[in-house]
Amino acid sequence: MEYKPIPPSPARFKPQIIIHGGAGNITPETLPPDRYSQYRESLLTIIGKTHHYMVTPEPSTNTLPSSLSTATYAVALLEDNPLFNAGHGAVFTRDGYNELEASIMVSHPGSYPKRGVGVTGLRHIRNPILLAKAILQHGEDDLLGRHSQSPSANMLDVPNAQGHTLIHGPAAEQLAKQYNLAIVPQSYFYTQTRWDEHTRALERERQNPGKSLATYSKEEYLPQGTVGAVTLDEQGIITVATSTGGLTNKLTGRIGDTPSVGAGFWAEEWAEEGDPSGHAELRCRPGPVVVISDALKGLMADCLPSPFSYNPAFKTPNVVTTRAMAVSGTGNGDSFLRTAAARTVGAMARFGGVSSKEAVSKVAGPGGELEKSAGDRWGLTGEGAGGIIGIEIAEARDDNGMLLNARCDVLQDFNCGGMFRAWVDRRSHAHFRVWQPDGSTPAGYESEDVFGMDLRRASKRSEPIAF
Repeated sequence: MEYKPIPPSPARFKPQIIIHGGAGNITPETLPPDRYSQYRESLLTIIGKTHHYMVTPEPSTNTLPSSLSTATYAVALLEDNPLFNAGHGAVFTRDGYNELEASIMVSHPGSYPKRGVGVTGLRHIRNPILLAKAILQHGEDDLLGRHSQSPSANMLDVPNAQGHTLIHGPAAEQLAKQYNLAIVPQSYFYTQTRWDEHTRALERERQNPGKSLATYSKEEYLPQGTVGAVTLDEQGIITVATSTGGLTNKLTGRIGDTPSVGAGFWAEEWAEEGDPSGHAELRCRPGPVVVISDALKGLMADCLPSPFSYNPAFKTPNVVTTRAMAVSGTGNGDSFLRTAAARTVGAMARFGGVSSKEAVSKVAGPGGELEKSAGDRWGLTGEGAGGIIGIEIAEARDDNGMLLNARCDVLQDFNCGGMFRAWVDRRSHAHFRVWQPDGSTPAGYESEDVFGMDLRRASKRSEPIAF
C-alpha cells in the first residue's frame, strides 16, 4: 500500500499538549496536602505558560511554534523546577552524583532524519532536553558529515554527533559545549529534599538487609520517574520530550529507559487501509453516507466538512487512514526497558488494529504489560510501576482526498499509586490530576481541576498565566 503522509499544509490541527511529572508510590499517605498543593500549582503554572507559548505566533514567521519547540519549552520548565526528578531536582546515585538523561522524538521526520535521539550520563548540563533537541536539529548535517569540529587539547575527538541516536557522558557534554548550551557545576543539582531522600533510603537499606531497597519505599514516595511532554502542532506533527534524573540511588553509570528509543518514549506516523481503530462505518467501508466523528471538534474549524455527513460520489470508497502517535513513560525505568513499553504501545496501535488509547491501557494500565513484568515482586520493589501519557491523531480519506473522519485523543493511564499530569482540553481548559480520572481527591486536598479557567482568554495577556 502506498504510504500517504499527512500533508504539511495548510494548518488543520488545533495544537494540543499533555505533560507529566512522575509516577509511582504516590498516595495520600506519601503525599501530604501541602506537598500536593505544590505539585498542583507547579504543573498548572507550567501548562499555562506552555499553552501561552504554544498559541502565540512567532514574530518572524507569523506561524505557531512547532511541536518540537513546544515540547522542549515545557520540559525545560519542568527541569528548572526542583519539585521534579529532572534537571535542578534530579535524584542522586548511590555515590551521591547527579546523572541526567533526556530524549526527544517526532512522529514524522520532516527536516529531522534521525527522528529520535537520547542523551545520558550528563553531570553538567543544566537542561538536558535542550541538548537532545540540538542533536536532533543537527541530524542531517551530522549524517552527511557537515560542520565537523576539530578536537582541542585535552578533549575527546567529537567532530559532531555523527549518525548516533544515543550518546553518553563526556562526549554528549562536549557536544553541549559546541552548541553553546548552559554548563553548570554538580552543585547546581543539589537540593536538600533529594539529598535527604537519598540518605534516608540508604540508611533503611543498611538497617534492613534483604528487606529494604534504597531505590523504593512503601513509606515514602522516592522519585523513580521522569518528566515529559507530548505536543501536537497545527501541521499534524507530534513530538515527545522526556527528561529525568533516573531512579533514586541508582548505580552510578546506570542508563535507564528515558534516553532509550522505544522504552521510555516513542513517536511514529503510518498509513493503513480502512480505519480499523476508528468508527465502525469506516471499518466496514461504508455505503453512500459517511458519518463524521464528534472527535472532529479536536480539529480547527476549517478542516471540518459541513454538515457532519456527506454523500460521496461513489458508493464504496477506498479508505486510507493516516495515523500518528507519540507517548512518554514515567515510573520504574528498568521495567519500561524490559517490556520496550513505549514501542509496544506503538506496535499494538499500528499492527494490532486498536487505538493508541487502548494500547496505552494494555501496557501501562492496571494489569497491563508493565505490571505483569514484575511477577510476584509487584508492589514490593517498585518494579512494573508507572504510567504513560500521549497523543494520537488520525485522518481517514477516500481516493479523492476527501476527509471522511478525523480525531485527536489525549492518552493517559497508570497502574500505581498516582501519576502527576496536566493537560489542556479542547475547550482550552486546564486540568491537573494525580489520582482518579474524575478528579476526585481525599478530604483536605484541593480540587484537581481548574474549573472554568479558559486559557484562550489567558493567552491574550502579555504575560503567560500563572495559577
